[in-house]
Amino acid sequence: MEFTAKQIADILNGQVEGDADVKITKLSKIEEGEPGSISFLANPAYTHYIYTTRASLVIVNKDFAPTAPVAATLIRVESAANAFVKLLEMYNQVKLNKTGISKHAYISESAKVGSNLYAGEFAVVSDNSRIGNNVKIYPQVYIGDNVVVGDNTTIFAGVKIYSDTLIGKGCIIHSGTVIGSDGFRFEPQNEGNKKVPQIGNVIIEDDVEIGANCAIDRATLGSTILRKGVKFDNLIHIAHNVEVGESSYLAACNVIAGSTKIGKNCMFSGQVGIVGHLQIADHTIITAQSGISKSITKPGGVYMGSPAFDANKCRKSYVYFRNFDAIVQRIDKLEADSKNDNQ
Repeated sequence: MEFTAKQIADILNGQVEGDADVKITKLSKIEEGEPGSISFLANPAYTHYIYTTRASLVIVNKDFAPTAPVAATLIRVESAANAFVKLLEMYNQVKLNKTGISKHAYISESAKVGSNLYAGEFAVVSDNSRIGNNVKIYPQVYIGDNVVVGDNTTIFAGVKIYSDTLIGKGCIIHSGTVIGSDGFRFEPQNEGNKKVPQIGNVIIEDDVEIGANCAIDRATLGSTILRKGVKFDNLIHIAHNVEVGESSYLAACNVIAGSTKIGKNCMFSGQVGIVGHLQIADHTIITAQSGISKSITKPGGVYMGSPAFDANKCRKSYVYFRNFDAIVQRIDKLEADSKNDNQ
């Protein structure tokens, strides 16, 4: 891919300052810029790099005022950060624009597929599944029976989707993720624990992104549900019958136990654990490595610790905890002094 500075400026509604015909073939960070690359300057902490970068083209804010000569051609825009994001999106669309069905892919005769399907080597689409338009199924993806995949969804290599899963439009599922495996449920018996059949499914609504190596269990009865706009990082486990509300964000290594209901617009940092059968209110924020052992009913709270409680109170308590040994010594000394005074 090759573009001139003028072509890029036209796309970004920007103004060229310098050589409008300079050719760009790749993207780069400003501190690692190379000839033929385009970068951007948005964070003031990186301003000094613009005077030394070897990038041929740099996107800057309209109000950028250089204090020394700049060798690179500039494109001035309203927001350099937003403009560069737009370029990244365009680059990704071109890079991932795969089409065609490999001769090594298997699509069941009873499956229905839409237009412009990409199916890579050894991808499998099983009986009675329905695949929408502009879907991309990368190599070694397995799609089980009766699965529905909506338009413009991308499923990266090695994803396994069990039967009866419903996936909406515009979703992205990254490599190694398993959707629809059995929920972990056993009933004690005299002869040992007996597995409870898991006959529900998983529903993933529109515009959901699931990171690499996640596991989302099917429901015992009914559905495990990820609502519209949910975003998962890597290595997240969602147990049977969990529901994650719209536009909630979960960072890596979250574990949500069975039948817990998470509200809308929640944000959980890494390694959060939540026990089963709880309710988590909308707009809840949970900090890293926190453990949630009871329902959160008040929207908009911030929680920390294990077991977690109000983050501000937790931080104050931790100050005392770190100094606990000194506090005990002070108490021991006060008690000893009091005893001596009473003798």
